[in-house]
Amino acid sequence: MSAASPFPAAGDSYPVLQASPSAANDAAIVESPQQVNAAPGQQQANQTSYFDSSGTEAPADSPTRIASGSRSSADLLRRLSLVDGDRPTLPYLDPQVEYPALNLSGRIISATFCIPHTLGFRSGHDWDIRPRRGTSALFDSFTHLSEPGTVWDHTLVGWTGEIKPSDELPSRPQSPAEGSSSSKNSLNKTAPVPLNNLSAPVPVDGSIRPSAPQPHGEGIRVSKADRECLEKQLRRDKSGKIVPVWLMDQSEDDKDDVVLKDQGRWRRYAEHEIYTLFHYKQHEPTDGRAERRWWRDYCQMNQMFADRVLEIYKPGDIVWVHDYHLLLLPSILRQRLPHIYLGFFLHVPFPSSEFLRCLSRRKEILTGVLGANMIGFQTFSYSRHFSSCCTRILGFDAVSAGVDAYGAHIAVDVFPIGIDAAACAKLAYGNRVIEDKIQRIRAQYAGQKIIVGRDRLDTVRGVAQKLQAFEKFLERHPEWRGKVVLIQVTSPTSIEEEKEDGGHKMANKISNLVAKINGLYGGLEYTPVFHFPQYLSQDEYFALLRVADVGLITSVRDGMNTTSLEYVVCQRDNHGPLILSEFSGTAGSLTSAMHINPWDLIGVAEAINQALTMAAEEKANQQRMSYRHVTTNTVQLWQKTYLARLLANLASFNQSFSTPPLDRALLLTRYRLAKKRLFMFDYDGTLTPIVKDPQAAIPTDRVIRTIKTLAQDKRNAVWIISGRDQAFLDEWMGHISELGLSAEHGSFIRHPETDGWENLTEKVDMGWQKEVMEVFQHYTEKTQGSFIERKRIALTWHYRRSDPEYGAFQARECKKHLENTVGKKWDVEVMSGKANLEVRPTFVNKGEIAKSLVASYGGGKGEPPEFILCLGDDNTDEDMFRALRATKLPQENVFSVTVGASSKQTLASWHLLEPADVIASVALLNGNGNGSNVDAAVAAGY
Repeated sequence: MSAASPFPAAGDSYPVLQASPSAANDAAIVESPQQVNAAPGQQQANQTSYFDSSGTEAPADSPTRIASGSRSSADLLRRLSLVDGDRPTLPYLDPQVEYPALNLSGRIISATFCIPHTLGFRSGHDWDIRPRRGTSALFDSFTHLSEPGTVWDHTLVGWTGEIKPSDELPSRPQSPAEGSSSSKNSLNKTAPVPLNNLSAPVPVDGSIRPSAPQPHGEGIRVSKADRECLEKQLRRDKSGKIVPVWLMDQSEDDKDDVVLKDQGRWRRYAEHEIYTLFHYKQHEPTDGRAERRWWRDYCQMNQMFADRVLEIYKPGDIVWVHDYHLLLLPSILRQRLPHIYLGFFLHVPFPSSEFLRCLSRRKEILTGVLGANMIGFQTFSYSRHFSSCCTRILGFDAVSAGVDAYGAHIAVDVFPIGIDAAACAKLAYGNRVIEDKIQRIRAQYAGQKIIVGRDRLDTVRGVAQKLQAFEKFLERHPEWRGKVVLIQVTSPTSIEEEKEDGGHKMANKISNLVAKINGLYGGLEYTPVFHFPQYLSQDEYFALLRVADVGLITSVRDGMNTTSLEYVVCQRDNHGPLILSEFSGTAGSLTSAMHINPWDLIGVAEAINQALTMAAEEKANQQRMSYRHVTTNTVQLWQKTYLARLLANLASFNQSFSTPPLDRALLLTRYRLAKKRLFMFDYDGTLTPIVKDPQAAIPTDRVIRTIKTLAQDKRNAVWIISGRDQAFLDEWMGHISELGLSAEHGSFIRHPETDGWENLTEKVDMGWQKEVMEVFQHYTEKTQGSFIERKRIALTWHYRRSDPEYGAFQARECKKHLENTVGKKWDVEVMSGKANLEVRPTFVNKGEIAKSLVASYGGGKGEPPEFILCLGDDNTDEDMFRALRATKLPQENVFSVTVGASSKQTLASWHLLEPADVIASVALLNGNGNGSNVDAAVAAGY
């Protein structure tokens, strides 16, 4: 260790990183190190195990103990937060012991778009299986879940990817042998640099042929025996059990031989529409035909994934869905299995509501994801955008800790992904081939500082901005000309839309920028920019990261850039500063890096100069902090943290609770047996859908006919118990003379066959209304789109037309104000409703009306009804459900039904999804005169 350096020397500078069993496969040539595997036995089982199976006593810092005292979702997030300075360490406990109430099976099913392999096909032979480039950190997490030491039994479900004949796959690249011409030329400054419009992002190895788009009319015929052969090979895969999804037209499902045509179609909606918009790019308007076709394929693909998952699912399994290709899968699985434990993680950015609103299928995308119990993002800003979209687009209440949707709480949390730092260090150091390459690169660029950039050829990677900033740097700092070079490696894109850049606009732009810089500032003895549009071998990749003096990443929008994390590991000895775009998801994790705005070219140019002139001590301090973060927050910790948080949320919020759907056959049977029946309906959200303008919630002809028919039966007493005022109910339902009406949550009542309303609160002092009106008026002036509804008894402040987030904020402030003033002086309560705030006397609620109706029904005093059907959708209706539970009526004759999702927390015994289901169920009862029709309807599920 050098006395002059505050940083320890190589060998004793950092804690020894133990490589996991997935750490080494020196022969593999991959884009980054996480796809390679080491020989087993390099790590003890308990180091990779998620929980320690020894012992059953939960320690004091277990997730269950930590979460047990939480009073709210926000408190739970704080207790388990990654960013909390004194966060608890994750214990290694058996999840089946730690969470016995969840009845876990110990199995995890991970659903991701593609399996970690590219496939070559030759009928009647074994499949040619090779590592897939990209998303290496994700694939590496699957490998760790599948290791023998873990208590989890892991299965990966993914699409096969585009299958090609074996002879069309590129030859397997090898690390160039020492001394070979290939070895000397790959990163040699004398190697030809593509500077013209014909240069394209394809490998320079002549043995690798660019792939051409497969004609739509042709296809690959795969027999059932060949499919079974692949599945057998994948079951033996060293990275764990893999179950392939065969994406094909539905007409091919029952055939032994399937023809795979236009395989890229399954990517198109996700990569043309979702990926583009999630990275803040928009297309020009079209007629929409192609988008509708792509959307059908996207829906079908998610359905086929669901079918495949359900084939292997067992009760108690955890299903973990990954990324934007499968945004609909959580909801599909939730509909089929209401009790499923389901997590979702998005690996790319999530846009603000202003951008997501431009997506025509925005509601379907959001509701699809909300089928999960917990949704994870790379950064807090992405999670905040998601919560905001759920509020602004779907109208759900959302906070940073989660979203309340369909009566359930969906947790939203932040989990920055890492890399396998131990595997990366093992591959980057101690390899003689890499050491030789480093010496040759330094000799080739002797006397020059080396800036390294490595990106995919995507427009969001900011390669053009990087070159423009480097040009500005050479212009503003002429003293560095001839003393610094930029080595930019650009690998082919994996995104469908970018591949279809027929004019190679991006590749040509980059080539033109390289030519311009080299023409302006280069010469016979100096070339400022070396551009290599190719994949690098593993040895070259690590050699380049180790030899760099500065790492430069200028993404204009990125999820988690693992190159920056690998650069930090490879700079263990060199301490080269990392310049990182603030738009990269990694920026929030690598806080010690130099953050730049890639659109500010002068700012980036000055950051380059600052990095090149930085003092050794400052570089060492930056590297120490970055290295500590990367080696601590690994992909293994990411996976463990996500699962621990998911289980803690499941246990805390009892997400598996589900109200059963209304048994219509039983309902009809009890209805037929009863001679005295009582019906109580809420109005908004029960008989009619919730709308932005309350005055627009008028009943349809079918609703009026159905209610009127029900009320005309002399054995039925039918009541509408609503928060609406008398005028509204008289206008739309008052013409049904047999119908009983209750307005303003029970303040006024109109009995059947009468015209007058009875005021149940006429002796109540209403002096509080003046004070409440003044407060409401104050908040109406401050909140655009809000308005006041004045009822006879209650006052309601509506903010449905306002900005949902600002309106909800103002409602909280208004409620707090009222509770601290009017609420302490008068016997009133302040109730939060659906986008409204209502003040009313405390004794006025729907529960009192329900008890009164039950007690007064029948020929004799207190004679109970023999059948009760009570339906409502919001918190005010819970008072009715509570009152019915408190009665001494036989509960088999009482049908309390909430309208909404099955996961809604409610006192009701049954649920229906929407108002249309309510009317359909009542219409079923109305048809009891025609027994055959009714029985057929019940049998058909209506």
